[in-house]
Amino acid sequence: MPITVTAPRGVLTPAGEREILPQLTVALTEASGLAGNPGFTSMVGGTVHILDPEHVYAGGANRPVVMVELKLPDIGLPTAEARATFIRAATDIVERLTGDGHHNSDTWINILNARDGAWGIGGKALTNADLAAAVTA
Repeated sequence: MPITVTAPRGVLTPAGEREILPQLTVALTEASGLAGNPGFTSMVGGTVHILDPEHVYAGGANRPVVMVELKLPDIGLPTAEARATFIRAATDIVERLTGDGHHNSDTWINILNARDGAWGIGGKALTNADLAAAVTA
């Protein structure tokens, strides 16, 4: 379940650049109700993209937006409440890991769901049933 963080250089602290993915992974597992589940946790990964500030825009204007995009199958955050919990937690994480002057309105969280069977690892398409079996094993 890839998490992609995109931020302008200098917005995340140096520690924030290193800690954001581990902290977002914990937030995802907690919001999913699967904290401590090694099967679920092992399927969460991600990347941090630090861009030159002049390459980040919002509303057609250059703006220091931090974007967190999460891609996962429906079983990851199956309810609106779980998705809202992750969005709140992710926003709080970004707030803690940015320097002075970053505003929550410049933190955007986007959750994309893969259809059943449209998510995979190692060349194998995994259905929701496959993923549920891996999580409960």
